[in-house]
Amino acid sequence: QVQLVESGGGLVQPGGSLTLSCAASGSTRVNAMGWYRQAPDKHRELVAMISSGGVYYYADSVKGRFTISRDNAKNTVYLQMNSVKPEDTAVYYCNADSALQSPYYYSDYVNGDSWGQGTQVTVAS
Repeated sequence: QVQLVESGGGLVQPGGSLTLSCAASGSTRVNAMGWYRQAPDKHRELVAMISSGGVYYYADSVKGRFTISRDNAKNTVYLQMNSVKPEDTAVYYCNADSALQSPYYYSDYVNGDSWGQGTQVTVAS
């Protein structure tokens, strides 16, 4: 079983930056890790995923603005969010998978088997 604990959400102005962190713990090995988000009245969407080998995937909506990275020694994944927009406002959820899959395996409707509790990101002036 895997426990995921997120941190780093908050209020940020449009054009600003924010970094989210997610630390994994537990007895199960974690392979792919990443982030989903859900805005009010919208379906949950995949933001970015990264494999343990450093292969990554980004949703088109965040390419060039967000960067996903991970520290395998700390079992932690990060999401550096730059040039944020009001439409980035959402609850961001950390996701991890014990299965060994390419980051391109995941989608809005296909996710890993462990979730964090979510952290709110609000982009507003």
